[in-house]
Amino acid sequence: MASPIEVQLILCDAAQAEAGTGKVHMLGAGWSRTTTPFTHAVAVLAKVPWDRANQRFALTLTLREQDGPPVVLSTPDGPREIRAEGNIEVGRPAGLLAGSPLDASFALNVSPLPLKAGRYYWQLELAEEIRSAGFTVEDAPGQHL
Repeated sequence: MASPIEVQLILCDAAQAEAGTGKVHMLGAGWSRTTTPFTHAVAVLAKVPWDRANQRFALTLTLREQDGPPVVLSTPDGPREIRAEGNIEVGRPAGLLAGSPLDASFALNVSPLPLKAGRYYWQLELAEEIRSAGFTVEDAPGQHL
């Protein structure tokens, strides 16, 4: 059995991944409540085990409603889920001590979304790992939908 990939999802106001370092710079990190409309980011901090270096892993990050279905928004091209897909693959840098975890972090910045008040969560599927970060959207003061 392969070693598990350690993964953390952090909600923040904005984030930027620093190429080649595994670092993610975050602003306003760690919140779990917000008002609508809002922009935000999802920072994903992944530690790939030494024995899984040079393997490609598919990942999917999906915004979901509290009870599980993906959030679907109407667009000019028809209904669309709010999701991002990609791959990660990390190699072992020369001179790195055997057994060291390998950083494969990234950030997804999200434009304002017309979400109704309620509970939502971002779900990450990476290799055989599933992680999520939930949040509550509240009406802005004076706004009642």
